[in-house]
Amino acid sequence: MNMINPIQSRLQLLNLNQVSDDKQTETSKDFQQLLQDNLNKVNDLQLNSDQLTEDFALGKTDNIHQVMIAGEKAETAMKLTLAVQNKVIDAYKEIMRLQV
Repeated sequence: MNMINPIQSRLQLLNLNQVSDDKQTETSKDFQQLLQDNLNKVNDLQLNSDQLTEDFALGKTDNIHQVMIAGEKAETAMKLTLAVQNKVIDAYKEIMRLQV
């Protein structure tokens, strides 16, 4: 006959909950880092576009193609960032409307 050890099973449940909390904290840090990294990339694209535009205006470069490409990349990245921001805000508002 198998003996059931209830204390052991409860300890295992406690350990599982602790691991779950650790993973949740890690996931939120990963998400925060992902957002921060992508915002930094968008900022870098904006700064690069500004620098190329300034160089073109000062006559330091004559490659209008690179200037336009950098400007379009920066604009597209900013539009995407704003779209993601709007979706996150909409999701937050939807969660706040939920009845508990």
